[in-house]
Parts: sequence; C-alpha cells; structure tokens
Amino acid sequence: MRVIIQRVKKASVLIENKIYSSIENGLLVFVGIENSDNLDDVKWLSNKILNLRIFNDNNNVMNLSAIDMDAEILVVSQFTLHALTKKGNRPSYIKAASPKIAIPLYNAIINELKILLCKEIKTGVFGADMEINLINDGPVTILIDTKNKE
Repeated sequence: MRVIIQRVKKASVLIENKIYSSIENGLLVFVGIENSDNLDDVKWLSNKILNLRIFNDNNNVMNLSAIDMDAEILVVSQFTLHALTKKGNRPSYIKAASPKIAIPLYNAIINELKILLCKEIKTGVFGADMEINLINDGPVTILIDTKNKE
C-alpha cells in the first residue's frame, strides 16, 4: 500500500463539477493499493499517518501529529501510485489491485482512520473521475510504502 500525504490548508474533491467533499487544515491522503496488501498494512499505515509529526508547533517546528491537531483528513483512492515506469513510456498498472481487492481495503483504511481519530474522514469516490483541488501547506508532501517500512 502506498500513500502520498500532503499537509494542506484546504483540499476538495469535485465530481462532475460539484464539490463532493472538502477539508481545511489537515491531511490529503492519496491511497494506492496493490494485490499483496492486507489488513496488517491498513493498521500499520493508519497509525503512521495519524502519528506523523508534520504539523508545526508554537516554535514553528514540525512536532505535532494529526491527532495532536485534531486535523481533518481527506482520503482519495489513486491506483496510479503503483505505476511501473521501468520499460517504455506508457506506465503499467499491473501491480495495482483490482476493485475486488482494493475497495474493501480502501474502506478499511477510512474506517481505521475514523476509529483512531474519533471523527469523520472525508473521501473521494473509488474509481470515479475526480478533480482534486488543494493548497499544500509548507509544502509538506510525504510518500509512505508499506513494503518499505524502514
């Protein structure tokens, strides 16, 4: 499972030119799921996302987590995080999980984040053509892959 986490001042998901969901002062989390991912990845990654100290404290040092900040979270599925680009110029998505595998894990990470943060998690729509608008704060952008936990 791969995620790109962006600390944002605001972010929104538009579907068919209508705002589907939006947040302010929180994390925009793009989630890519591959065939070998499982619920252990969901639990590890959810804890990592919420406990990363990437929000500034009073001394302007990144020392606070999403939990500390009671931050809003927006989770968007993005299979292209598993693009293979080694050969040729057209990315291959063979490692990206099929919807049969990906949808339950996508829903599981949303649910796990909701439980751990004790608040609603905003989302996109799995498989939809979405327009994502954001104001990256910092900018802070972090990539995490559950297959590389070092």
